[in-house]
Amino acid sequence: MERKKYISDEEVVKRANAAVKIELEKKKALGIPAVVFDRKTRTIYELNGDGSKVAVDLKVRKERYGN
Repeated sequence: MERKKYISDEEVVKRANAAVKIELEKKKALGIPAVVFDRKTRTIYELNGDGSKVAVDLKVRKERYGN
């Protein structure tokens, strides 16, 4: 039986970040608003195609599995 070569966790994270970046750029080019979360301010923003940010909500709970 042949052993398959797996990619590292760092490579998975790198690919996921690249996919998100591409999707945000695509939405911006098409003028579709995207929703993003800022971890520092714990705020949810809507990014418009023209580059403007509109605060939608503030995440208050800091529990790991909270709603």
